[in-house]
Amino acid sequence: MTPHHLPFYIARPGETDVLMIVMGIFLILVVLGVGNIYLRLHSLPERMAHKSQKLQFEIVAVLGLISLFTHMHIFWIAGLLLALIDLPDFSTPLTRIAGSVEKIADGENPPAAAGPTDGTTVTQTAPEMRQGTSPASRQAGTQAKEVRGHV
Repeated sequence: MTPHHLPFYIARPGETDVLMIVMGIFLILVVLGVGNIYLRLHSLPERMAHKSQKLQFEIVAVLGLISLFTHMHIFWIAGLLLALIDLPDFSTPLTRIAGSVEKIADGENPPAAAGPTDGTTVTQTAPEMRQGTSPASRQAGTQAKEVRGHV
């Protein structure tokens, strides 16, 4: 009992509504496409900071997550600006300096203790060490070197 002059997009009774199915598929594709674009745009600072230092990348990633969960866009802008800035590398020169100082410290020989050359051992008491002479050197008339250690 439907009139014959109805437009094509109106489904007749008992038939499948093709336009509704096409629009449903189109709506799903649009929602997925816009969501994909949104997430790619949202992860832009992280992808930019991926080439930089690890600490800078982690800070940008945390700012991106904060902006995603709080919907405060200032965190995303801060992460984008931080990703654009190339921070100077302070850790590599300091690590190289520390390694060089360690090599220098290992290369030095500690000063040898001055002792008698005749093979005898000399023991000094505390007052004698402060004076810088040993009993054997007093007998020989020579003065032994005073050995001082690092504190």
